[in-house]
Amino acid sequence: MARIPLLQLSGISLTFGGDPVFSDLSMVVQPGDRVALVGRNGSGKSTLMKVMANLVEADKGSRVVPSGTSVGYMDQDPDLAGYATLGDFATSGLEPGEMYRVERAGEGLKFDPARAVSTASGGERRRAALAKLMGEAPDLMLLDEPTNHLDIEAIAWLEAELGRTRAAFVLISHDRAFLRALTRATLWIDRGAVRRQEKGFEAFEAWRDKTWEEEDQQRHKLNRKIKSEARWAVEGISARRKRNQGRVRALQDLRAERSSQIKRQGTAGMAFDSGQKSGKKVSEADNISMSYDGKLILKDFSINIQRGDRVAFVGPNGVGKTTLLKLLMGEIEPDSGTVKLGTNLVPAIFDQARSKLDPNISLWESLTGDPEMAVSGKADQIMVRGFPKHVVGYLKDFLFDEGQARAPVRSLSGGEKARLLLAKLMARESNLLVLDEPTNDLDVETLDLLQELLDNYDGTVLLVSHDRDFLDRVASQTVAMEGNGSVTVYAGGWSDYLSQRAAMGDEPEYIKNSGKSSGKKAKLKQEKSEIGLSFTQKHRLEALPAEIARFEAEIAKLEEYLSVPDLFTDHPVKFAKASDALTERHMALSDAEEEWMALEELAEKQG
Repeated sequence: MARIPLLQLSGISLTFGGDPVFSDLSMVVQPGDRVALVGRNGSGKSTLMKVMANLVEADKGSRVVPSGTSVGYMDQDPDLAGYATLGDFATSGLEPGEMYRVERAGEGLKFDPARAVSTASGGERRRAALAKLMGEAPDLMLLDEPTNHLDIEAIAWLEAELGRTRAAFVLISHDRAFLRALTRATLWIDRGAVRRQEKGFEAFEAWRDKTWEEEDQQRHKLNRKIKSEARWAVEGISARRKRNQGRVRALQDLRAERSSQIKRQGTAGMAFDSGQKSGKKVSEADNISMSYDGKLILKDFSINIQRGDRVAFVGPNGVGKTTLLKLLMGEIEPDSGTVKLGTNLVPAIFDQARSKLDPNISLWESLTGDPEMAVSGKADQIMVRGFPKHVVGYLKDFLFDEGQARAPVRSLSGGEKARLLLAKLMARESNLLVLDEPTNDLDVETLDLLQELLDNYDGTVLLVSHDRDFLDRVASQTVAMEGNGSVTVYAGGWSDYLSQRAAMGDEPEYIKNSGKSSGKKAKLKQEKSEIGLSFTQKHRLEALPAEIARFEAEIAKLEEYLSVPDLFTDHPVKFAKASDALTERHMALSDAEEEWMALEELAEKQG
């Protein structure tokens, strides 16, 4: 027996500012669906979700929801006007017997229902909107970036809750791990069209790449046919004009078909320039302690951050991650202990509050009005890593069109604001990147590019993020801040941190509560010490051969590059940089080999 859809859109067309967003779009959501709604920033994901929620009326088409079916929507920017507290908003419209669901969601999402709306941050407002939706328990939940402004503990709680729900949901998120864990189908918005695949987000990228490959092949065939027909038209039409008018019209139709095809949005032309090298030591903290407003942030913490390290800082919201960053950057002094900064540091900072973006000025003014980017006497140019460039051309590198250049910053989506802030960041040289929640609102393709840029960045990266997949792909060390002054450094990214905690039989509470714990405990520390190497040392011993092989491969490539004839005379700057890099790689290889030998010797003695 066929199921009755919870929601059906048919023939939806919508235009904003003269530009079509959707044309003749149709889709359905079935009972029990768990759908990822994906697409590039600016493709219309949030707009489509608002159409689904009946908050935006389409120019054409119909929206059908069966009688008795409830649809709930979590807005990225909820309207709390008329409510005194977050709790008043979250419980509005609920029966007394339904209030417990909001209380439960409030505990899991960590929002204070007594918080006055007038003093609540954007993140607190969004958590209240999410708690309200969870309290309403609709048949279909429409969730627009629900993990933004949530810490990993709250994300784990929400992931477990959605994993248990019987309700259907459609989910927009940049968090790959969240999407992979929860979704069973994918809706992909691409140039105004929506495609559906009955597989979760795990299969999306392979599906997307195959679709684009087939599209490229079809476009290639069409171009060849047009070229062939055009050659015929030039060479033979004059002799057979009357007899072949149909073929001429067919050629015109082919050209019209090609013109009607919408070009795919390219990849953002982002790039970091590490500029001059910093000293080998970037920041060294020795037994530092810090309290703030009577709350212990960290106690007797030490870390030595070296040039080239990728250090991630994780922990619940409010635990002090940003404070620790400021301590390590020398912006504030610890209560006790010392912090020593390295030499030649040129930092570039991405702050999660987007405080460097004035919402009331245009994108153009945001770039040309920046003192570090302004070009004297040139109102339409900016300095980009030491060279002047037209402001519109630079904005196009970050996928903004010419019409957006004069638009106010406040008109941008969350992902577009993140791209604009990255544009400001990448215009200047740096050798130390401090990235506080850079992944919020970025689409999958931009996240992939950002990860690749960080991999190839020649400087040091300090990263705060709640995106578990991004942490795994970027971080070489993880600094875990778990409250009450407890701060520990672990090798690797998020998954490595979890495995090391589990091996010590000491999982964080929020991991236990997420429903993702394997339940398998390693032996106790006392038993581990009898085995020999610690877990961290074993992990390092296993990782070193691959690291050594990578250094050897890099050395071989650099030596091959430096052997090019006339490189020194024709490109002295490139030759010098490559020579410095070769020296550094040799030193790194030597250090890695010595570390491997020491650990191997220790393993043999204790084995």
